[in-house]
Amino acid sequence: MKAPSFAYAKPGSPAEAFELARRPGAKVLAGGQSLIPALNMRLSQPELLVDISGLPFREISLEQGVLRIGALVTHSEIEKSEEIARHAPLLAEAVKHVAHPAIRNRGTVGGSIALADPAAEYPACMVALDASIAVAGASGERLVKAQYFFKGLFEVDLAPGELVAAVEVPAQLKDQRSVFLELARRHGDYAIIGLAAYKGKSTRFVFCGAGPTPVLAKHASAARDLDTAVSLLEKDLEPSADLYHSAATKLHLAKVLLKRAWTTLSTSP
Repeated sequence: MKAPSFAYAKPGSPAEAFELARRPGAKVLAGGQSLIPALNMRLSQPELLVDISGLPFREISLEQGVLRIGALVTHSEIEKSEEIARHAPLLAEAVKHVAHPAIRNRGTVGGSIALADPAAEYPACMVALDASIAVAGASGERLVKAQYFFKGLFEVDLAPGELVAAVEVPAQLKDQRSVFLELARRHGDYAIIGLAAYKGKSTRFVFCGAGPTPVLAKHASAARDLDTAVSLLEKDLEPSADLYHSAATKLHLAKVLLKRAWTTLSTSP
């Protein structure tokens, strides 16, 4: 199939982008790796496509213990960044599971966050890392904690005319640990189940592919031993069946990942 007809605009400044994005029927285009297929299958039929690829949302910077990653930073740039590998190793691990090289070369962190696919890796990582999403609009920029940004299936805390400008991640300290694990039918496929895990002052196990948004396993995260955590996971997760896997299978696989993550986090740095 071919995409439906639409108007196209490429703003030269954030202010112009905010104005265009407010228009009824407008859809924002970043890397296009999810939107273009949706257009071609006519799952999305915008009246106006707002191409923000020319905006200056491309920084990777560290300031006062916070790593800021611009929304237009590509998956490949995250994969190659020494600063991200050093200060946000969870993202460096997760990006290896994102689709294939051709898609990683074009897809962006902001696009993934704004789309909020329930099987995507970055949203779960953001919740696990207690990251903040920098949302920009005509009235300025606001920070939204990741756990509140993802509101429902493909639903995020973005008002008309607002864009994801960046994500801000607390830099991982030497005594902190994290791990990302994922099970898929084939490498690069959407996750059957995935787990972003972090251990610092507290422990957070956050699953992707287990619900309409990233799921923080609160009971398992608070458990003091592995057996208790595994048993409590049934209180945290109610995964839905998909075309290939029953809900029981996905819960079993979630327990498998939890055991692996617990072992990794328990290993001394």
